Amino acid sequence: MEVKQKLLILYASQTGNALDAAERIAREAERRGCPVILLSIDCFNADSLPHEDYVIFVVSTTGQGDTPDSMKAIWKFLLQRNLSQRWLEGVHYAVFGLGDSSYQKYNFVAKKLDKRLSDLGAVPIVERGLGDDQHPSGYEGALDPWMSSLWNTMSKMNPKFFPNGVDFMIPNVGLIDLPKVEITFHDVDKVHSEFATDSDLKCIEMQIERARSMHPGKFSRDKNGPDCFLRMVENRSLTRAGCEKSVLHIEFEVLSSAIEYEVGDIVEVLPSQNPIAVDAFIRRCNLHPESLITVHPRDMENHLPGANTNDPKIPIKLKTYVELTMDVASASPRRYFFEVMSFFATAEHEKEKLQYFASPEGRDDLYQYNQRERRTVLEVLEDFPSVQMPFEWLVQLVPPLKKRAYSISSSPSAHPNQVHLTVNVTPWTTPLKRKRTGLCSKWLAGLDPQQGVIVPAWFIKGSLPAPPPSLPLILIGPGTGCAPFHGFVDERAIQSRSVPTAPVLFFFGCWNEDNDFLYRDFWLYHSQNGGVLSEEKGGGFYVAFSRDQPQKVYVQHRMRENSRRIWNLLCEGASIYVAGSSTKMPSDVLSCFEEIVSKENGVPRESAARWLRALERAGRYHVEAWS
Repeated sequence: MEVKQKLLILYASQTGNALDAAERIAREAERRGCPVILLSIDCFNADSLPHEDYVIFVVSTTGQGDTPDSMKAIWKFLLQRNLSQRWLEGVHYAVFGLGDSSYQKYNFVAKKLDKRLSDLGAVPIVERGLGDDQHPSGYEGALDPWMSSLWNTMSKMNPKFFPNGVDFMIPNVGLIDLPKVEITFHDVDKVHSEFATDSDLKCIEMQIERARSMHPGKFSRDKNGPDCFLRMVENRSLTRAGCEKSVLHIEFEVLSSAIEYEVGDIVEVLPSQNPIAVDAFIRRCNLHPESLITVHPRDMENHLPGANTNDPKIPIKLKTYVELTMDVASASPRRYFFEVMSFFATAEHEKEKLQYFASPEGRDDLYQYNQRERRTVLEVLEDFPSVQMPFEWLVQLVPPLKKRAYSISSSPSAHPNQVHLTVNVTPWTTPLKRKRTGLCSKWLAGLDPQQGVIVPAWFIKGSLPAPPPSLPLILIGPGTGCAPFHGFVDERAIQSRSVPTAPVLFFFGCWNEDNDFLYRDFWLYHSQNGGVLSEEKGGGFYVAFSRDQPQKVYVQHRMRENSRRIWNLLCEGASIYVAGSSTKMPSDVLSCFEEIVSKENGVPRESAARWLRALERAGRYHVEAWS
């Protein structure tokens, strides 16, 4: 019997989009009769890559051109100099990237992976595809035509992939009946409770770890349990009451084990969902909140009890599982959610609408209804009341509840055993004039320090390494981009008491001096009387109020006004740190630096750009941006 040709699909995802895209490619291949192996790239042995005939890579770009965490190991392997130009000879590959064209290094990971595979002798099946979050249909605007080209080319190269032809599709019924997870419901009377009270930190930690280790939406080998728990001790506004922006300064104390972090690090917070929304979701789906469940992959052959607390065999309350893992009232569902919903719709008009949304023809209308409006899972389910999806499908398809990342704005030296955050809670309006606010920021804003709410937290390294006291700094942080630099300045002030410290130039920007001049007193204090930002210390604090005059003024204007000081500090070995909005700011600031280097050094703009790229390669130009 002839063995069917299998297609290997490897994905590298940071937030889940690349996993969604990879699963979509896998489904489309299977529906054409092609068996698929779908793996996270960190579960694949790079040594065996030369033995693969056909490989599809689906990779996202994170931050400022960074590889996802799950891809770091294999990328390091592929960069080895001892790999020859014929190492991947005979391997056919295709790359689909997910990125955001508002970022300077748009789809950088996909582009460099494509080039490296080609350099090692692999042959591209089709030209790389580049999905763009800015497209009216999101990344699917590029994925649909790219897949069509992929199937046609693969069919010509090897007809065994699609034995019945590329246009033949297995009916969906056979593919929709088995979700990837199984749910086991346990008899409450036969399960002994292991938990003390909800206030017991260890019990809360066990619940979080247990629930999140069972969830199928794990994108990399993250630590499921929190590093520590935080308790809010201060929550105050940094903006004037009544103005358009709302930014808070929030202080936490560390409750559990002592945590070590450096300035420039990031804290990830697991938000609590609105209990009213969670209860509404459970009612809408006809679920029993007190049921005890376990969740495990359907295709797992051996499911033996483990020795630790995250053993999937240990039951958890259904409501707790939903609260800790399923984003029911904030994130928008994916297209496949609508396709699966169509199979469980009993009203014909709802079934037709859902099938249209799931089709290529309905892609743009779905984007307008769903992503543009930021419809939540609960809102979508309420819009299609005849749909009753089994809980297994909901567990698989409801977007996972993600941790939210914040730049730490405190110095551990200045505030031991504390973590400070600068949180923007400004709402935005959808095209249909519906108000939306971020899940985590809205939750944090509503917390009262007197309530003693426990906040699960994880600490990770960001893109801004902690500088030694002898390193001169040029900091650019408009808006909440000032957050990490609040910690930098606080830390350097402490250091200056015991060792000589290098100069710091800080460029800050906001709308109005009276409305959103974040940490005004702090910056002014450190820019006077020999403070670390004072001219006496070789430093400087420069602020641009963009809307306090008819002509807009941004940080770039203040940088140009001080181009000689910037150039002199760069000549003294200064490092550049940029933080803030990912839209235009990082590229505008880089362009301004090119202009300054060109002017002050008397070289062409192209030479200035090369000089700054060399600065970045040397680890002296850092950017942390967020959307």
